Amino acid sequence: MTTKKKFLTAVLIAVAILSAVGYGMFVRNRGVVTVQTGRAIRQDLTQTVSANGEIKPKKYVNVSSNMMGRIVRLPVKEGDRVREGSLLVQLESIQSEADVRSAEASFDAAQTELEGMSASIRSAEATVASAKAEITRSEADLARAKQNFSRAEQMTREGLIAKEQYDRAKADFDISSAQLNAAKARLAQAEAQEAQALTQRASTALRIAQQRAALTRARDQFSKTTIRSTLDGIITNLPVNEGEIAIVGIQNQPGTTLMTIADMSIITAEVKVDETDIVNVRLGQEARIKVDALGDRMLLGQVTEIGNSALARTTSSSIGTSGTGQEAKDFKVVITLDDPPPELRPGLSCTATIETATRQQIVTAPIQALTIREFDPADPIAQSTGAVAVTAPAARANKKKVEKEGVFVINNGVAFFRPVKTGITGTTDIEIVEGLTENDQIVTGPYQVLRTLADNARVKIQKVP
Repeated sequence: MTTKKKFLTAVLIAVAILSAVGYGMFVRNRGVVTVQTGRAIRQDLTQTVSANGEIKPKKYVNVSSNMMGRIVRLPVKEGDRVREGSLLVQLESIQSEADVRSAEASFDAAQTELEGMSASIRSAEATVASAKAEITRSEADLARAKQNFSRAEQMTREGLIAKEQYDRAKADFDISSAQLNAAKARLAQAEAQEAQALTQRASTALRIAQQRAALTRARDQFSKTTIRSTLDGIITNLPVNEGEIAIVGIQNQPGTTLMTIADMSIITAEVKVDETDIVNVRLGQEARIKVDALGDRMLLGQVTEIGNSALARTTSSSIGTSGTGQEAKDFKVVITLDDPPPELRPGLSCTATIETATRQQIVTAPIQALTIREFDPADPIAQSTGAVAVTAPAARANKKKVEKEGVFVINNGVAFFRPVKTGITGTTDIEIVEGLTENDQIVTGPYQVLRTLADNARVKIQKVP
């Protein structure tokens, strides 16, 4: 045999051997799925809720005017610190000051009139007393005249006195009687004048009350031209200037906001928490706040307020055929900062991370390892705890399949589905309460493979580059 034939024979034998080896490897690896894996480990786990919002002072006030007027003095500027009672704005007060002076003059005039009424009443009382005294005197004169007239009449019948004396006694009696009637008339007139004076005094007193109310109202209007601070704080917003007109709000139309004063001693982060996370938020929970303006600096705080009413927000990506957006609801949560830095300003954007639960040294697994499978009710896996029954798509039978949450555990190159019971969820890992032990090797991906991976499937671990 020549050398050339020997070489060709060796090549053919080598090709046959390689083909046999390749075919054997193909047959052996047929049906084997390449997967990514991880291990169940024991570690500390913290569950958090993240929400966006803005920095706000705990206490602030929007200063507005209670009357319309031109701003004639503005002694403060944005960023100034003010004390309670400090002058903030002076409005034009010519009209209101004139109204106060007019009301004061009317009130003084009414008081003077009341004093005059009091003097008239005292004079009327004296006149009534004098009239009563005159009546008493007239009654005494009448009694004496009547007695003289009776005596003269008796003596005239007996012929003891002359007719002239009788006539004089009768005239005295008639005069005394007329004087008594006149005194009674004067008493009635004096009493009527006294009653009139009392009525006039009561009317004047009512008018004084009206003038006093008008004076109070005028002074109140005048006081509204001077606006002072109601708290100690910093002026964080000042949108007006001297010479502008302050407008009063009416019904649903707000008035002019002259400035905003914030008490920066207590600063909060007001965030909006999604409705799916709000059930885990509690008062007193610790939170970390990241303010965009401060870079990576983290601030600490505690949850001090949780809203009870939902704040609706419309998502533009979920507009249906009806033309209205689907409402996604948020809840307001207020976090009070423990040690706020002085450079914080109201309105700065922030992100809060609230720690809602913490576990120490628990068994955890990567979140992406969790998957759901459906089983027949007779399957032992479906009879384990935590199964959820779902209706099977077959229309001919009313049988129900059972959904089960679990992971795929690898043992000797085979992936077995194992139901698990989960607890709190961290950023990348989830607590495994039941179903796994520490160091169990589990399938973590790829996602498309994990969706379709069957129980008892042969797997090959993908090498990490």
